Amino acid sequence: MADWDYDYLIKLLALGDSGVGKTTFLYRYTDDKFNRKFTTTVGIDFREKRVMYTGTGADGMTERNFKVHLQLWDTAGQERFRSLTTAFFRDAMGFLLMFDLTNQQSFHNVRNWMSQLQANAYCDSPDIVLVGTKADLRDLRDVHARQASDLADRYGIPYFETSADTGANVTEAVNTLLGLVMKRMERSTYTGHGAEPNGSHVSSHEVEEAPVRRKCAC
Repeated sequence: MADWDYDYLIKLLALGDSGVGKTTFLYRYTDDKFNRKFTTTVGIDFREKRVMYTGTGADGMTERNFKVHLQLWDTAGQERFRSLTTAFFRDAMGFLLMFDLTNQQSFHNVRNWMSQLQANAYCDSPDIVLVGTKADLRDLRDVHARQASDLADRYGIPYFETSADTGANVTEAVNTLLGLVMKRMERSTYTGHGAEPNGSHVSSHEVEEAPVRRKCAC
């Protein structure tokens, strides 16, 4: 696709403690590679990917394929960057809330991150997927699957155990979040669907994300 050739610009944000694997997770998703050499993210970084999403057309019933340009924001987990990273929460349309399956403290801190999301996101119940990382390190595991799934059930959000090393469930986690975001947009009153009446493409993210930011279909 050309740079302008898409129906929706969707901004997703990864958050969680420093070192849980946000950067390697996103790199695996966008480039299908595992890179062990990443350093700690400072402030905000992002990656991009183009995908196809099958949703409903303007009539709410007919299936249609949409070209989606994904911006995946990678946030620093350290406390000193917190004011900077939370400033991006309101502009994000969905969240990958991550913890390290080999680090119990990162799992406990999910509650703190959830509180910050609820205080700073675009609405009181934003679209979130809980992601446990480093599932391939079975011998070092410190968080039981039942613990994580119970917490996800308590918040009413999907949960995936993933590995950036093997690629397990990385795409599935992002696709699930994208599906939640797109369905929220489909429920909104916006009917433009990324194109003007004459069929020309609208690439402005201000137009495309406006229904999500103005109205929370919670």
